[in-house]
Amino acid sequence: MCYICYEVSGMQSLAHRRLRNESAEVLRRVQAGQSFRITNHGQAVALLIPVPDEPLEQLRAAGATIPATGCDFTALERVDSLTSREVLDDLRGDR
Repeated sequence: MCYICYEVSGMQSLAHRRLRNESAEVLRRVQAGQSFRITNHGQAVALLIPVPDEPLEQLRAAGATIPATGCDFTALERVDSLTSREVLDDLRGDR
C-alpha cells in the first residue's frame, strides 16, 4: 500500500489524484465490495461505496419507503359545479 492510500476506521482513504489516475482499478475494487474515502489535499470530501444489488428492496427492508397503494379514480364523484379554470385559479391562489 502506498503513502496515498491508508486504512482509516475500516475504510481506505484515496487521494483524488489516484482516483483519477487509477479509476478503472478503483471501480473494480468498489464493484467487488470495497469502500473508499476520497480526499482532496488530505481532507475527506466524498465516499465511494458499492451500490446495493437491489437498492429499492434494501430501502423497503429498512422501512425507508412506503408501498404505493392503488386508487380507483372511477369511484370519485364528479364535480360539475366548477369549471377547470375556477379550480386552477383556486389552486394558484394569490400568486
